[in-house]
Amino acid sequence: MDKPASGVPGDRPAPTDSAASMIAAFGGVRGMIDMTVPGLVFVIAYTISRSTWTAAMTAGGVALVFAVVRIVRRETLQHALGGFLGVALAGWIAVKSGKAENFYAFGMLLSGGYALAYLISILVRWPIIGVLLGPMLGENFTWRRIPARYAAYRKATWVWFVMFVLRIVIQIPIYWTGNVTALGIAKVALGVPPFLVACYITWLIMSKAPPPVKVADEEDEDEGAKGERAAGVESSGAAPVVEQRDERREDRVAD
Repeated sequence: MDKPASGVPGDRPAPTDSAASMIAAFGGVRGMIDMTVPGLVFVIAYTISRSTWTAAMTAGGVALVFAVVRIVRRETLQHALGGFLGVALAGWIAVKSGKAENFYAFGMLLSGGYALAYLISILVRWPIIGVLLGPMLGENFTWRRIPARYAAYRKATWVWFVMFVLRIVIQIPIYWTGNVTALGIAKVALGVPPFLVACYITWLIMSKAPPPVKVADEEDEDEGAKGERAAGVESSGAAPVVEQRDERREDRVAD
């Protein structure tokens, strides 16, 4: 597998918006709240009614309201429908199995899937944080040619991998006890707070990395280099030489 080539970026402003871009990449704080609140509603409804079906329907109703609000505000369908479909699937699993704790099983499986994806991206040298942030910061994948910036994205991806693993490690023992209330509290506690911490650590890591090489800047540099080469050709008198060769060819044809 290829290692990122060396490269030295020009003088450009440091990527101070990495934290905001990271939050936006995951749907923003609003998206995290949309995914966390239905879980809290589920555990409250279940504690009151002791009915898995009632709790699932209540949580699904809240998620549906969130989705409708996003659609009315013309926000992306990915964020509008993603949270609702996740809650709907979690509710279906809980009702179908008859076990309220299974409402949180889907989320744990999802965290495991994310952790695996982040780990694989590190091993194949395409860290997910770089893949997500690169286009948002206007650098696309130029960071792969800058070893220090590539290393920063790799380190940031490890941070998110650890976060997802911690979610699983903490929730699974609670899940096996069947304590729905404790599981719901853990779900909420492991939602937005760790997410914001991971965003902040990502920002700290990227703020110490070399500044991004913007794709637009790189294209401008390429155009400038082409212009300099063209100017050099014109000033060297290469064109008259070509004309001389053409005249010799015509003389040979005439002979």
